Amino acid sequence: MTDKIEKTALNTSVGADERQSIQKTTDSIIPTSNPKINDPSENSEESFEEMCRRMQRLTDPRYLHTITLTELFQTSYTSRPPIIEGLLYAGAYILAGAPKIGKSFMVAQIAYHVSTGQDLWGYKVHQGTVLYLALEDDFQRIQSRMFMMYGVEDTPNLHFATTAGKIGNGLDEQLENFIREHSDTNLIIIDTMQKIREVGGEAYSYASDYEIIGKIKQFADQHGICVLTVHHTRKQQADDSFETISGTTGLLGCADGSLLMQKKKRTGLDATVKVVGRDQQDQILYLKKDPQTQIWNLERLENELHKEPPNPVLETVAKMVTEVWCGSPTELVSFLKIDMQPNTLTKHLNVNSGRLLLEHNIQYENTRTHAGRKITLTPVSEKA
Repeated sequence: MTDKIEKTALNTSVGADERQSIQKTTDSIIPTSNPKINDPSENSEESFEEMCRRMQRLTDPRYLHTITLTELFQTSYTSRPPIIEGLLYAGAYILAGAPKIGKSFMVAQIAYHVSTGQDLWGYKVHQGTVLYLALEDDFQRIQSRMFMMYGVEDTPNLHFATTAGKIGNGLDEQLENFIREHSDTNLIIIDTMQKIREVGGEAYSYASDYEIIGKIKQFADQHGICVLTVHHTRKQQADDSFETISGTTGLLGCADGSLLMQKKKRTGLDATVKVVGRDQQDQILYLKKDPQTQIWNLERLENELHKEPPNPVLETVAKMVTEVWCGSPTELVSFLKIDMQPNTLTKHLNVNSGRLLLEHNIQYENTRTHAGRKITLTPVSEKA
């Protein structure tokens, strides 16, 4: 889990890549205390009076908090590492399916792979501590299920609980305390959503559905983790299969991503999982369950995942930076021996800082000093 840092706006969406993420640079676009000062490279120093006006507007609810495209490109955002690349990212996710078709075995499988760092169905997994709220089970059943699936291959990074508070009434504090004690947590599984609803929450409405996922999403965004909530589908058919998710479209509308599990025959071993997300590729996974272990194995994908083309600038940085490097944008252009204006290079790295970290394990920081902009490039281990 990434360090807690100042965000550009409250309750922003968390997507699948660096375009929706938390701010790493030291000067906030929408700060809570210090005003944003334009990049000196743009030759537009902000007057003290303008800074005061900006501060006043930020605290006055009558004004919208806006940023320009120029300011956006002048700011560095660091991507939260995905939990499972191409499948699960930081944010609020729903796994929905009919009762008793294997959802609990599937989330147990996801939990085990994330806690151990083992790739799942060919997807790269980023290891972290996992909390699994198995609220419809007891510990004996969980023990039997995990032994059936993985034998005695255990891990101290997978935690289970069978009781928890309600959302907005105890659960929030419980999850906060867990993360405080386990700072490397990157996945929380809630099985099932109905178990964390307040009494009387059976009366679905768009507003109530949006609110419950909104609270889960706010928590996930705040801590840079994925919260995967198990939910049921209803019996009625729909033109869009995701509309069969029990409740209203408020659930799907607020969630960052959804996985819909379906089986043609309840007693069959085959299942499909349809995956949609805000900034990730839609997919259909065709799975088959091992009758002995109850583990779901991937048979095939409906479509192969899109791969980003190589980025020559990032590859040059990765090749040249073998130890910590600090300097101005102009010095970086000279160091890399690249044909690009310093301000253009800075914007390019601001936009692609998440990819630089994910693909090349180089941490990028862009800070302001009295002497001007300072860029720091730090090689990090893959584990970090």
